[in-house]
Amino acid sequence: MEPQLTLTNIVAWAATTGFHIGIIIVFSVAAIILARVLFKNFRARINARAIDRENKKRAKTLNTLFHYITNMTIVIVGVIMILSELGIKIGPILAAAGFAGLAVGFGAQRLIQDVFSGFFILMEDQIREGDYVEIAGKMGQVEKVNLRMTTLRDISGKVHFIRNGQIDIVTNLTHDYSCYLFDISVAYKEDVDEVIKIIKQVDEEMRADAFWGDDILEPIKIFGLDKFTESAVVIRARTKTRPVKQWQIGREFNRRIKKAFDENKIEIPFPHLRLYMSKGEDGKIAPLTIDPIGPDSTENENPRN
Repeated sequence: MEPQLTLTNIVAWAATTGFHIGIIIVFSVAAIILARVLFKNFRARINARAIDRENKKRAKTLNTLFHYITNMTIVIVGVIMILSELGIKIGPILAAAGFAGLAVGFGAQRLIQDVFSGFFILMEDQIREGDYVEIAGKMGQVEKVNLRMTTLRDISGKVHFIRNGQIDIVTNLTHDYSCYLFDISVAYKEDVDEVIKIIKQVDEEMRADAFWGDDILEPIKIFGLDKFTESAVVIRARTKTRPVKQWQIGREFNRRIKKAFDENKIEIPFPHLRLYMSKGEDGKIAPLTIDPIGPDSTENENPRN
């Protein structure tokens, strides 16, 4: 005979099992809030002690990962305890879950691959939030990275969601520091040593600038005259900057180089076209004439008519 649902039974259940379930829920919520506060304080201490901005980025990325794992662990433990209070045996459920997990695992190999790849990417510090990377044929700034997926936003604003299992090669353009490579072309007639001297002067001025100097880590490195082209000689140089600052430093440096070259009459070559007129039998060069073709032309445009 099935027990009848009466007010007395409800009150008795609420005073025992219901009370225990309520305590579990309260403690679970409190544990999640406490974990959030602890991780927030931990991150604040790391940011206060870390001198390098890269360490702060790494702390932020790992803090997000561990916070997620902690919350999932608290929720799973809480659910198991609630099921136990309801009189549901956990053993058979765990056994069934194990077999189901094994069966699902064969069909979810991509998910498992993503999680394992994401774990090693984060543990080996390959990618951090805020880095500018190239992965899976896409380039952009890392907005979010977790065990399953990495989110990139490219320079045009497009967002790319990339499974970690698809990441074979990581090209990180902003890991610890960045570099900007210059290929500076000048005319053959220019004195290369004088040009290099001007380049170094521009670099010194930028490093002394209050706005730009903090983002440049060391003096520009001049590799020398790199190659000869059809109309110019190319001087190669490289500057070392803080992460993600290389492009704005490079653009400002190019602006100042153009201005310095103009002031010192250094020619920056550009394509020229020179015409050589052939001589006739009499040794004279025939004048260059252009026959007008249009509505006012008296000549027929079709020579066959």
